[in-house]
Amino acid sequence: MKRNLQVKFLIIVGVILVCLVGIFGFPRSKAELAANWQKNIRLGLDLRGGSHLVYQVQEQDAFNAEAGATAERIKEEGRKAGVAVAETDVEEAKSLADADKAAILVKGVPSTQAGDFRKLITNNFGQWNLTGLNATDYRLTMRPTEAIAMRQDVLSQTKSTIEKKINALGLAESSVQQRRGDADAELLVQLPGVDDPARIKQILQTAAVLELYEVKGGPFPTKSAALTQFNGIMPPGTKLVGTDATGLGRGDGWWLVTRIPVVRGADIRNATPEQSTTVPNSWDTNFVLSQDAAARFERFTGANIGNRLAIVLDGRVLSAPTIQGQIRDNGRITGSGTQEEARDLALNLKAGSLPASLLPLEERTVGPSLGADSIRQGFIAGGAGLLAVITVMLIYYKKSAINATLALLLNAIILIAALSYFEAVLTLPGIAGIILTIGMAVDSNVLIFERIREELRTGKAVSAAVDAGFSKALLTIIDTHVTTVVSCAILFLFGTGPVKGFAVTLVIGLVANIFTAVFVSKAIFDWELSGPKPAASLSI
Repeated sequence: MKRNLQVKFLIIVGVILVCLVGIFGFPRSKAELAANWQKNIRLGLDLRGGSHLVYQVQEQDAFNAEAGATAERIKEEGRKAGVAVAETDVEEAKSLADADKAAILVKGVPSTQAGDFRKLITNNFGQWNLTGLNATDYRLTMRPTEAIAMRQDVLSQTKSTIEKKINALGLAESSVQQRRGDADAELLVQLPGVDDPARIKQILQTAAVLELYEVKGGPFPTKSAALTQFNGIMPPGTKLVGTDATGLGRGDGWWLVTRIPVVRGADIRNATPEQSTTVPNSWDTNFVLSQDAAARFERFTGANIGNRLAIVLDGRVLSAPTIQGQIRDNGRITGSGTQEEARDLALNLKAGSLPASLLPLEERTVGPSLGADSIRQGFIAGGAGLLAVITVMLIYYKKSAINATLALLLNAIILIAALSYFEAVLTLPGIAGIILTIGMAVDSNVLIFERIREELRTGKAVSAAVDAGFSKALLTIIDTHVTTVVSCAILFLFGTGPVKGFAVTLVIGLVANIFTAVFVSKAIFDWELSGPKPAASLSI
């Protein structure tokens, strides 16, 4: 055997071994072989069964939070610039459709400083439109272009946060996709293999917005008691927050806190569950702040020793401890309950707080029997198609069809191994892509074989006819594959999840087919013709 032919077969054997390792790993028993197969070949929701959830992102929450943070910054920048701002307030948006209608009210700006105030807003808050209400009061609304960008950012950030939570739970096969346009703000969450998603739904819907507020009064036994004490009007820049209703709270009733928190959920850098040092058989959640938040928190706690600080999670006060000393970057949420509850809270905090709450719209459970039927029917269809193709090829192209069959089998092995290495999820449309790949692979072999036949009819020697057939068919094969790959790229960019699965498997199969139909098939022909005597004929 010629040296270059030996190198080709070493490459082919190496590719086969790498593929088999990717599919089966290094099993030491039959049971481990089956386990590795199930682990490496990840099935989608339509094949494996599981849960299908649809959530609507309440984007108005994010717009209201942004308006509140901007209102506080206006007061701070006004102090720095020497512009008096008596009061800032927020007109909150009440629905998703009116999310971008959230507005900031600025009151009590001296008329003599109107020009300075407008300049302050223009230089520091260019994303907001300023409208004068009278000589001293103003209203700020977000510019339309900024509002559109913020809607997209909120949706993207929510999708990313949900993906982090799902991946942290070990559900790597799950997917999060935008269901329709930005205006609908809907996300589709698919959880293959999850038949009882109660805990996962709770984790996904938990915004885990941890905020630390300065306490201005309380606790009050009821909300109405607090309102009565203040004659129904809250002091400027404050709001009422109730204690936690799940049993985690350390206080009773309602607390009066500042409207703007000292620390937000976005300021948290890390969070871990830890066993409680004060309550036996209980767990706490420890959190670490980012560098900027730590410096801000250190200044605040140093200036408010002896005062209360409310720890608020998802709009409910967990506790309101007294600040005993200056604190920098570490904090602890006590009374988290069991280890699993503390771990889930840490997971939510670490994944990042959702920029807006989630409203569940739809929930469906796909039974595993449907997935089993789909797999069986898919394999039956693929097997029947492959058998029919091989039969026709053997009848029409005789012994040369064995060459094409080996290339087809290797193509399938490479495709499955690639899905394993890329951790791609195999769906029913993906199986359709695999079946279509068989057709494309056969098409490539037909082009090559017909070219070889044409060269043999001209009277060329068998070896020369094979070389010319592969050489002339190569450009045509590449041309057809490139155009199909471009089509798949468009499907992947603009299609939904199932369409993307189809595109991915088809592209992998096409790339593998270039290798098998051209490189592997040519190597097999060369091996057949590498005898000491030149071949007089070819079974094709």
